[in-house]
Amino acid sequence: MINQHSPDSATSLSEKKVIAIIGAGPAGLFAAECLARKGYSVHLFDHMKRAGLKFLLAGRTGLNLTHSEPFEILLSRYGKAQSWLEPALRAFTPTQLIEWAEGLDQPCFTGSSGRVFLKSFKASPLLRAWLERLRDLGVTFHARHKLVSLETQKAQFQTATGLVNYKFDGCVLALGGASWSRLGSDGQWVQMFPHNCAPLEPSNCGFYPDWSEEFCQTHEGAILKAITLTYDKHQIRGDLTLTRRGLEGGPLYTLSPHLRDAIKQNGEVIVKLNFRPLLSHEVIVQRLSQQRPRESRANRLRKSLKFDRFSTALINHYGDKTQDNESLASMITSFPLKLVAPAALDRAISTAGGIKSEAFDEHFMLKSQAGIFVCGEMLDWEAPTGGYLLQACFSTAFACSHHLDRWLSQ
Repeated sequence: MINQHSPDSATSLSEKKVIAIIGAGPAGLFAAECLARKGYSVHLFDHMKRAGLKFLLAGRTGLNLTHSEPFEILLSRYGKAQSWLEPALRAFTPTQLIEWAEGLDQPCFTGSSGRVFLKSFKASPLLRAWLERLRDLGVTFHARHKLVSLETQKAQFQTATGLVNYKFDGCVLALGGASWSRLGSDGQWVQMFPHNCAPLEPSNCGFYPDWSEEFCQTHEGAILKAITLTYDKHQIRGDLTLTRRGLEGGPLYTLSPHLRDAIKQNGEVIVKLNFRPLLSHEVIVQRLSQQRPRESRANRLRKSLKFDRFSTALINHYGDKTQDNESLASMITSFPLKLVAPAALDRAISTAGGIKSEAFDEHFMLKSQAGIFVCGEMLDWEAPTGGYLLQACFSTAFACSHHLDRWLSQ
């Protein structure tokens, strides 16, 4: 059935209506499941050897599947994309995603933050059960097939034995973003859509501060715990870790769209860092004043506010040199953290940019190519961590599968 030697002819995959799904991440896998349940001959292509590699990485330290907050709040997390994502998110909700996971014998629980996790804290048991379900549904997986070109009802792939063409009746593209390329999502597909893509950029990423290389090497691995970052009207609390790739952590991930755009426009951005957000300015002044004046500033900070070596070094090297308690307290509650660049795209948790919403219709079908639908991270949207990323991938996969089925039934 597979013609591996003649790229000028196309292999017909089945006597039933054939769906080609390109990309074996969560969105592609879920689209495959939805369409296989409707009786189609589903063929899943990926250029990697195995499916779901980035999904496994995401679940290595606890798979955050979705979020339990009220729908309107959840919807707001998608920023500019919420208007066109809303129908998909309403069609396949967080509750339905939880029920789906539990249908694979993977029970979930809701944490104190409202985030929904698998009780196993790992993606691997879910992925194993999921792939077994897909096999039982008759889905055919074509590994090591890299998409080369795409036409209406025909796709060409590079394989180990040469170019191969396949015919299909409908197609779902779930090609992912461009982070963690070694796991499959390398973003090379954008070359096929030069006029329909917003540039791929890092999202939920770390940032490089305006600190010397020597300072960063000295304090690599240090953590700023329970701090608050404030930018514009946004205030986020959490931890930051200094790595060789810059500062990483939840507060920066949440603010990444705003910080990335500000750096793009101005070359840098200043974020206010509060080392002790639970203490008022007045309390900090009082605690500092209780220390002996002859004590070094490092000792005063350590004894009165439990500052560690890294926090003290930041104040000493990059803060105001004054010993005045009022000024020092202001520096502690409003430290000017200058950021000059986002971390590399390949190391980001997720990707911003992709297929623009005006390039596809309300059914997620490309306007330029009838019968080709798009879903997942390859679309131009972004959201913070917290379960929002996977939720949108599943919801858009569900929506475009539903609309592809209706399109083929016309």
